[in-house]
Amino acid sequence: MKGIGGSTIKKELEAIKPIAHLVKPIQKEEFQHRINKACKLMQQQNILVLYLHAGTNLFYFTGMKWNSSERMVGAILFPNGKLIYIAPEFEKGTILDFMLIKGDVVCWEEHESPYELFIAILNENGVTSGVISMDEATPFFIFNGIQKSTNLFSFIDAKPITAGCRMIKSEAEIAIMQHAMNITLEVQKAAARILYEGISVKEVTNFINEAHKKYGATAGSYFCIVLFGIDSSFPHGVKSPKNLEKNDVVLIDTGCVVHDYISDITRTYVFGTANDEQTRIWNIEKQTQQAAFDAAQLGNTCADIDNASRIVLESHNLGPDYKLPGLPHRTGHGIGLGIHEWPYIVKNDYTVLEPGMTFSNEPMICVPNKFGIRHEDHIYMTNQGPKWFTNPMYSIDNPFGV
Repeated sequence: MKGIGGSTIKKELEAIKPIAHLVKPIQKEEFQHRINKACKLMQQQNILVLYLHAGTNLFYFTGMKWNSSERMVGAILFPNGKLIYIAPEFEKGTILDFMLIKGDVVCWEEHESPYELFIAILNENGVTSGVISMDEATPFFIFNGIQKSTNLFSFIDAKPITAGCRMIKSEAEIAIMQHAMNITLEVQKAAARILYEGISVKEVTNFINEAHKKYGATAGSYFCIVLFGIDSSFPHGVKSPKNLEKNDVVLIDTGCVVHDYISDITRTYVFGTANDEQTRIWNIEKQTQQAAFDAAQLGNTCADIDNASRIVLESHNLGPDYKLPGLPHRTGHGIGLGIHEWPYIVKNDYTVLEPGMTFSNEPMICVPNKFGIRHEDHIYMTNQGPKWFTNPMYSIDNPFGV
């Protein structure tokens, strides 16, 4: 196998130079543009108020990084663009320090109800009844607390606004994601080169984490799945992973974060010599991934992509549907600030493909009690159609095209 084995962890880490800093983060003007787009959608849908909870939606629209916790922290957006942050009083100084898009900060003390304060803020801004659009990631206890505080409002899922904005990536977002994908692809190549018979999953995982750091993704790996042999037939791993043996299938799925955007690439190959069955399934996987790419045309739906994958698999007597041997899950998922976000490449998602959408293409084939093959690359939609963030694997005997 070309590009597999023959190097060392020390040699590979020493060869890496940081590059994550070479791409710009999202600028303040783009956050304001996102708020403007959300307000336009609110006006079109007659929504009086949008609640953005701490987490990726709050960051996406305001640039404020704040993790969700047991305390209510978020922002209230009105269709006219007015933005009001709600937070505990003792956090006000930190909120002001983190604030990028300006807005009033209204606070509650520890013994007070943030839910009643939320309703009071609406009333003070002329919203005394009607529909509240709630961030879909809002914890139930907050939604429940607000709902118990009033019977004058109804509540709807904010997804048409949040996803309506976040699904369509800007040029700046795609540039960051491309940079992150490039880094992870190089880490994947290096990880393949350090393999040797008997190496443990922990050693490979630790290397991948350190390699991401060396490239400048300071948090290291956002996630890392390393599977050898029969373990690779379980898409997200096993409790006690085995060490690498000669002629094992190797499946590595990993990614990092650059300026808050996530990469996610899976590479699968054989350490040693591939047998006939491994080769056959590997090649079917490549064909299936290409069919999914070809179906990712403007005007088609996410369901069309998933269907295209399954048509190829069924032509090789795999499946049907989610049956094994075959593809046990959806063909892909959207990606951005979240590793799994809209749109989802699954048969019941009829979202129409538009320029700016980004999603994975990973129609994994699982062969129970033997191995699994997953090629995962991501697509971004342009005005001319689909484009790869990273080129797919080349061949089973030269997976990285060395």
